Amino acid sequence: MNNQPVHVAIAILYQENKFLMQLRDNIPGILYPGYWGLFGGHIEPGETPDVAVKREILEEIGYTLPPFFEFGCYSDEKVVRHVFQAPLLVELNQLILSEGWDMGLMTLEDIRQGNCYSQNAGEVRPLGHVHQRILLDFIKKK
Repeated sequence: MNNQPVHVAIAILYQENKFLMQLRDNIPGILYPGYWGLFGGHIEPGETPDVAVKREILEEIGYTLPPFFEFGCYSDEKVVRHVFQAPLLVELNQLILSEGWDMGLMTLEDIRQGNCYSQNAGEVRPLGHVHQRILLDFIKKK
């Protein structure tokens, strides 16, 4: 049994005072099913976190990251999250969502209250706790 934490690379993508988030698929067995989270994913063997985040963002929304920076690392017993930050330089309708249930630009208020309406789900869905904490930390440092 492998008890090593999984390493993932995720991105805080911001546009003015809004943050792009993905509504995760509502399927059992994944972390935070049906919750809003940051885009990104697993780091493949032999991949560095910065290469992984570029690949994941391209795969998930068809967005080529502009120059980006490391924001921090958030670990718990299950997951080590390598967090990057980059501006979102295109309109939402220019992105192609190929993974997840929905995506949207969250306001500071959405993030603080910890939930946001999803057009695709037709209801208000919660933010993943760790994703909310990362964004609140980011907002505080800005």
